[in-house]
Amino acid sequence: MGFLARERQVAPPGWNRWLVPPAALAIHLSIGQAYAWSVFKTPLEKSLGITGTQSALPFQLGIVMLGLSAAVLGTTVERRGPRWAMLMSTIAFCSGLLISALGVWAGQYWVVVLGYGLVGGIGLGIGYISPVSTLIKWFPDRPGMATGIAIMGFGGGALIASPWSTSMLSAFGSTTSGIGQAFLVHGIAYAVFMSLGVLLIRLPSREFTAEKEALLKAKPNKVTVTHNVSANNAIKTPQFWLLWVVLCFNVTAGIGILEKAAPMLVDFFKESSTPVAATAATGFVALLSAANMAGRFVWSSTSDVVGRKNIYRLYLGVGALLYLVLLTVGSTSTPLFVIAAMVILSFYGAGFATVPAYLRDLFGTYQVGAIHGRLLTAWSVAGVLGPLIVNAIADAGKKAGHTGPDLYATSFYIMIALLVVGFVANELIKPVDPKFHEPKTADETGEPTSQADDENTVAKWNEAEAADVAESAEKDDAEGVVKK
Repeated sequence: MGFLARERQVAPPGWNRWLVPPAALAIHLSIGQAYAWSVFKTPLEKSLGITGTQSALPFQLGIVMLGLSAAVLGTTVERRGPRWAMLMSTIAFCSGLLISALGVWAGQYWVVVLGYGLVGGIGLGIGYISPVSTLIKWFPDRPGMATGIAIMGFGGGALIASPWSTSMLSAFGSTTSGIGQAFLVHGIAYAVFMSLGVLLIRLPSREFTAEKEALLKAKPNKVTVTHNVSANNAIKTPQFWLLWVVLCFNVTAGIGILEKAAPMLVDFFKESSTPVAATAATGFVALLSAANMAGRFVWSSTSDVVGRKNIYRLYLGVGALLYLVLLTVGSTSTPLFVIAAMVILSFYGAGFATVPAYLRDLFGTYQVGAIHGRLLTAWSVAGVLGPLIVNAIADAGKKAGHTGPDLYATSFYIMIALLVVGFVANELIKPVDPKFHEPKTADETGEPTSQADDENTVAKWNEAEAADVAESAEKDDAEGVVKK
């Protein structure tokens, strides 16, 4: 346990902070495999005789558990430190893959659901928040860029896992034996890769933090944070819930397109002079994935220059305008539709990457991972809300005899309304009331401690002082007896 002790995770003098982003990427590129689950859907349906709805359950449960575990365990992650959290993420996520392999080999799909969705989903949540909060502490001068690096890895994990999984299924076969072998290889390989992140991760020392804060204060154009708010106090502030609305509605607007991208493109141009083939629509999905990943780094890095509130004005305001463009002239030009959708998806990914830096600006670095975990419940809601809106309205439109863009008109109007509400919520975000700030004390890592920690420390000092007084009195009594 000494290796996992928080004080053992503090970087020694001279530690290069650019070693921390690779550690974060080792985790996020691995757990980003969740976005490549669709590769296994069809083989599982054929080999186990399950429906399409059933084959989606492991992924859906995994995303739900991501939000829940991040919210519930966020405070523990902050207290234990990133090395402990990343090790727990490695164990849970890779165990989920290994359990899934056993489930497929045994022909028991419920074991796959519990393994990949429940156990693996817990690994997703812990692994998602810990590297992000650590990077914010190492890069107080560029928090948007730092979080963009890590969360770009989560979005890009599928770009590695998807072709890798496809090649393994081609080599091993799409039978239960072949799928089980693919899960087994995934579990072992990711365990090795994620362990590199566990070994490499470090917390900044108190001296490093003080030095960076001094440099930031000398640059008036940089956002400096001189206060900290605990996770328990953060959820009592209006700022947290306003930002929850901002993230939820921004994600809802993006995931609505992402989840139904290929059929949406085909439907939009089905009755035009330039219809889009299903194979071309598959390429459209790849473009959206690239825009999603690129936006996570580019826009979040830009937020370090223009500010977090301004960049969310772009995501929400321009996003609403682009939906209006798709509604009015989207069906007249395929390139216009593709470009507008790609920009919307870049805002979708950027919203994930920028929100940790926004939280840091509002609540400081103390327990920012725990606050981030609780905010991710907005993702869980949006993950259900976005696809539900688009699919339900499109299905109803088909029953009513609608075709082409008419299938999505109502959905797009709803997305515009949600983005406008999110824009207003962003405008209402103000600095946190000082009554929620933590007292300015520090522990051995230079991070503020809670009032309860301070009281415990004082109590320990009082106990130690009382023990010293008692020991001194005993010595005096003993010396008196000798003299007599």
